[in-house]
Amino acid sequence: MRGTAVVTGASAGLGRIYADRLARRGYDLLLVARRADRLAELATELEAQYPIRAEVLVADLGEARDLDRVATRLGEDEAITCLVNNAGTSTLGPLSGSKASDESAMINVNVTALTRLTVAVLERFRRLSSGTIVNVGSVLGFHSLPISAIYSGTKGYVTNFTRGLQEELAGTGIVVQLVAPAATATDIWDISGVPLSNLDPDTVMTAGDCVDASMAGLALGESVTLTSVEDIQLFSDYETARLKLLSASQTSRPASRYNLSKQGTA
Repeated sequence: MRGTAVVTGASAGLGRIYADRLARRGYDLLLVARRADRLAELATELEAQYPIRAEVLVADLGEARDLDRVATRLGEDEAITCLVNNAGTSTLGPLSGSKASDESAMINVNVTALTRLTVAVLERFRRLSSGTIVNVGSVLGFHSLPISAIYSGTKGYVTNFTRGLQEELAGTGIVVQLVAPAATATDIWDISGVPLSNLDPDTVMTAGDCVDASMAGLALGESVTLTSVEDIQLFSDYETARLKLLSASQTSRPASRYNLSKQGTA
């Protein structure tokens, strides 16, 4: 048996597809999301279609009490072998005039919940020298728009958190994948305030294609899966430049352009 896969944000979009694909591969499921009716419907559907068990855990991961409850459950469940941190939220718009509740929701769900749930399974995965963690980020973890300062900031955290965790767990037998989709046809767009209809259809991937590409990337052993990037050399070039920049920063001397003797005094 493959054990149990936890999928957050499972009631719709990418999470719903992840649940289907993991069930197809023989995983039992622990489905986490806010909408009880949708979760129950999905669990019933998957149990009827595949020889697996699907359990529902209704929770709002943006709420501290719910997050505590889910993290406790994940820490205690010895059957869990896979965690898909898919839950996320987005409100797009200028930072000036943004609502504190929207800002907090993005940070709480995209950053805090993802971190807490990863930590919750990590001790057991380490003990077993196995387990899979999939963190769903975004190409906006590498870039920011005038309307995405907070969202891009949270996905930048997912990117760096995941890459750091990969380095920490190298050689342990634990697999950690960062998935970085571009525009994908899910209901997050309507929630964000930018309707999907505003986007060029040629730039929008279906949820099914996105998850299938992500699962293929996982099978290929990719640490970072950019689901819509054809020329993967672009990412290699990005990584080379990133590491070159980091290496160039490792000196005790200020850069020559900051020559203080030529700056005068304030």
